[in-house]
Amino acid sequence: MTKTTRGPCPQCDRGPKDTALAITTDERGVVEFCHRCGYTKAENFERRPIEPSRSPPVKSAEPLEWSDKAASIWRRTLPLRGTLGEVYLRHRGCVLPPADSDLRYFEPTDRHPPSLCARVTNAETNAPQTLHFTRLSSDGRGKAGTEQDKLLLAGHRKRGGVIRLWPDEWVTHGLGVAEGIESALAAAHLFQPVWACVDAGNLAALPVLAGVEALVVFADHDPAGLKAARECARRWADAGREARIRTPRAPGADAADVSREVAA
Repeated sequence: MTKTTRGPCPQCDRGPKDTALAITTDERGVVEFCHRCGYTKAENFERRPIEPSRSPPVKSAEPLEWSDKAASIWRRTLPLRGTLGEVYLRHRGCVLPPADSDLRYFEPTDRHPPSLCARVTNAETNAPQTLHFTRLSSDGRGKAGTEQDKLLLAGHRKRGGVIRLWPDEWVTHGLGVAEGIESALAAAHLFQPVWACVDAGNLAALPVLAGVEALVVFADHDPAGLKAARECARRWADAGREARIRTPRAPGADAADVSREVAA
């Protein structure tokens, strides 16, 4: 317990009512200190070593490009055909991508429902960056209905990435792109090969790719989707490439919505 009293300083004493001296007593001893002249005296006082402050480790703000965890998950994925992933995509009115696509199926575990698993790679270099999951219902005829039916592997880079639903060797002259996987695979009824850009931000920033002379942007019919499509198409056109935008008639719709309506 620490106790502090005040009194006159023995060095600069100004009378009985002087309270410039602070006398602090605790389990370590007694310390006297004058706030006027600086007089100091310590009795039976053992100094304790000052522990260095231990700040929590600073987490790196730089996301991972790829990781052993991502690679391990990707190795456990299966081809889509014959899985709930195929059931889901056909129910959504989507074209099934080729077997060597970067879209595969991840079987359910004790912690996670069945899922589509997509590898996100750098649009220019094809270097792997992260994984994208779409959680499915137990019968594959819809999403799982969780708060995070669509999510990316935490801590990994998404920016600059695409999902190569058709491999690079299929891209010889033209390429179609859309925001999401289902939108891109629905658009594949009209144009192939096609890639998904994960979201509007990645679509807007899609770089002009060497060897691709024509780009078809399948836009989501919402403010963010239309803005992203225009930014992307403008960049490609400014680089001398052919760039077109295809947009569903109904506001709020995407290519997957249109495909589902036609199939019905």
